[in-house]
Amino acid sequence: MADEGIGPRCVEALQEWFDFDEQTTIVDVGTMGLLILDILREHDHVIVIDAAQETGHPAGTVVLYTPEDLAQHQVLHSAHDMRLVDVLKAAKLTGIESKSFVIVGVQIQDMTQWVLELTSAVEAAIPVACACVLQQLRQLDVTFTPKPDAAIPAELYDALKNYSLCS
Repeated sequence: MADEGIGPRCVEALQEWFDFDEQTTIVDVGTMGLLILDILREHDHVIVIDAAQETGHPAGTVVLYTPEDLAQHQVLHSAHDMRLVDVLKAAKLTGIESKSFVIVGVQIQDMTQWVLELTSAVEAAIPVACACVLQQLRQLDVTFTPKPDAAIPAELYDALKNYSLCS
């Protein structure tokens, strides 16, 4: 639904632009709720890219969150939806705990329409959000290299070079 699709779009971009070391998994988990527990069980470090709302920032702003921080800004689709922080609490109760867990949140503009397109402000945030993920991966000593024929936007390199997005 419009800007709510920022996570999958960033995952697609990262997979299109970079090769990652074999210990790194880049995956779109959608809104799987408790089914994410299997992924958490298999990984020590987790970085989530997700839509955020009511952050007080303009649409397209990229913000780094802890799960507890995101809880108040998380996009819920229905009263039956489960917040990521609740999934992590369930994981802890079952003995699953990641060594590190961060969320790259992108302030949405619109998710009221049933369309696949992002608004222009959120679309423009894709390279910056991806740069934020890459900075987090660097801190974890994850190796990644640009794919030879990838059309990586200059905004990604600019964000990596000029900003401390996720410190």
